[in-house]
Amino acid sequence: QVQLVESGGGLVQPGGSLRLSCVASGTWYGSDAMGWYRQAPGKQRELVALVTKSGIINYANSVKGRFTISRDNAKNTMYLQMNSLKPEDTAVYYCNLRLLVVGTNYWGQGTQVTVSS
Repeated sequence: QVQLVESGGGLVQPGGSLRLSCVASGTWYGSDAMGWYRQAPGKQRELVALVTKSGIINYANSVKGRFTISRDNAKNTMYLQMNSLKPEDTAVYYCNLRLLVVGTNYWGQGTQVTVSS
């Protein structure tokens, strides 16, 4: 059983920064991708950024140049450094682990990020 625990959310003013962390525990095998998704009230969950175990990275166009995703495979931990935050970044941010061969998805409980003055 895989568990994901996010931390680092909070309230920040526009232009500020936050760093999210996601720690994965449990056992899994094979290629995987870890990612951050977000869901704002009344909207669908959307991909923010993802990073594969081999280091391939993708970002949503809306966060390119502002957010940086990284992972420490030895610690089973993923990070999202968010800079130049905007009110439209306000959402619940979810950590995801996807096993690429079998297609299994695991989700964290989510952490709230609120960007407001």
